[in-house]
Amino acid sequence: MPRHDTISPKLDRAALAWARYKRLTSWMAIAAVVAVLLALIYLKSEGRPVPFHMMIATVAGVGLTVLLGTALMGLVFLGNASSHDEGAHRSNTSMGTRDDAASGKEEFDDQR
Repeated sequence: MPRHDTISPKLDRAALAWARYKRLTSWMAIAAVVAVLLALIYLKSEGRPVPFHMMIATVAGVGLTVLLGTALMGLVFLGNASSHDEGAHRSNTSMGTRDDAASGKEEFDDQR
């Protein structure tokens, strides 16, 4: 007699998406360190002394920019891969339309 799978396909899909997201962020953390090192090497190669505060600003600016961009784009792909976006596509309301009862006007139809 066949047994039912205890893990639903959506949960399995979400677990795979989270594992891929964590793997992506770990690789991009390494890329952020490399980008910071390259930026510091570039500043040092100019021939002028680099103040300590400028090094801190470079590390924070370059490193956090790479990590923030990675995290946000990764979350976009995570939401799509783990099927969190499907609920938004299934709803009848969107950001651009108004509720008929609240506005007292006819609803605009998208003729696309």
